[in-house]
Amino acid sequence: MSENNWNSKLGFILAAAGSAIGLGAVWRFPYMTAEHGGGAFLFVFLLFTILIGLPLLISEFVIGRASGRNPIDGFEYLSGKKSLRIFGWIGHFGTMLLLSFYSVIGGWILIYLLIALIDFLNLYTVNDYTVLLGDVITNPVYVIAAQGIFIFITAFVVAQGIQKGLERASKIMMPMLFILFLFIIIRSLSLPNAFEGVKYFLLPDFSELSANGIMFALGQSFFALSVGITQMITYASYLKADQNLPKSASYIVLMNIAVSVMVGLAIFPAIASFGMQSVEGPGLVFIVLPEIFNAIPFGIIFYLMFLLAFLFATLTSSFSMIEINVANTVKGDQSKRKKVTYIYAVIVFAIGVPSALSEGVLNDVQFFAGTIFDNVDFLVSNILLPAGALFSSIFIGYILDRRVAMEQLNVTKGSSSYTVFKAWIFLLRFILPAIILFVFIMNIISVF
Repeated sequence: MSENNWNSKLGFILAAAGSAIGLGAVWRFPYMTAEHGGGAFLFVFLLFTILIGLPLLISEFVIGRASGRNPIDGFEYLSGKKSLRIFGWIGHFGTMLLLSFYSVIGGWILIYLLIALIDFLNLYTVNDYTVLLGDVITNPVYVIAAQGIFIFITAFVVAQGIQKGLERASKIMMPMLFILFLFIIIRSLSLPNAFEGVKYFLLPDFSELSANGIMFALGQSFFALSVGITQMITYASYLKADQNLPKSASYIVLMNIAVSVMVGLAIFPAIASFGMQSVEGPGLVFIVLPEIFNAIPFGIIFYLMFLLAFLFATLTSSFSMIEINVANTVKGDQSKRKKVTYIYAVIVFAIGVPSALSEGVLNDVQFFAGTIFDNVDFLVSNILLPAGALFSSIFIGYILDRRVAMEQLNVTKGSSSYTVFKAWIFLLRFILPAIILFVFIMNIISVF
């Protein structure tokens, strides 16, 4: 069996789900839910994920498998227009930027995992997690070394290839992710007053949801599935013809939703039990949660589980980011994979150093969206991702031969599935571009 393809349907689904499930689900989603109405935010997020995220995901799967090539060559191959290669290049450089700051947070997770392990072994006791976070993220040696280790782990897996690297790692990490969160949820739900947190998270109170909250839910659903930066196009290009694309996309959406709900059930009951407030960004995972787990019997074990699950989610997303660069460069020649992977790892590491130092020695460098880290994040999340998703939508709706899309989705004229197909095309041509442009404009306005 060719090393240029996934070995199994399950392997592809787990790898693609791992690509989607990352910082957005484990880190960003909980604090945004807390800030924007709890259960009402969750409801709107789920609705948008199904109505917007799923059609976009299917469109990227169609582009990827129909071309059977890396995104740069794929857009030209399917359209016959060399100029459209630019959108593959946007994904190429966009993922390098994305991984450059993503790996910084991955490094923080590694540091905290080591600290939690030392604490578990009674070799060190943390007295103040707020002070600890400041000490960690402002220390240039810690953050750069940890970022480098995280990127090396990512590169090592990707260098092994599609089946032996990406697929094998995903088949281990994704089930472990669910198992670890299951243990944490059971412990969290056993705490006093935990049901108050469950009610806040699962029961919608739309009086708590603002127009701003709806916009954030739309944005969260939009970015939850890794669409817009050619990650899913790359993964789909390794698919064989017998994979049902809509069914695979639906499984991935359901897994993404499941992890988001599991993260909420792990966090909100514990927060309610201790009467604490959820906070934005690093504070939630690195200050609030360790303080909560530190106060429960054997809590350090459950915090270790959480960090390990968080690491798995972050790594599986990182694999797909560097894989895009590798696929665009090796063009199917797997003999070049290892060398190319490590070259890109070094480049991404170098690009990410300023972001790693943003909370420390380069903290005074502030412009536009904030620190260097904030600006790289803003550029990728609020400009490149929407632009890529908009193009995917337009490409399917207006450029790709309709017969190619029908063939990939196994649709024939006059069948019951043809009605669904036409609705999907209508969404991609008229509805989704308008929504994507709306999100794009609102994100730009938000920084002024």
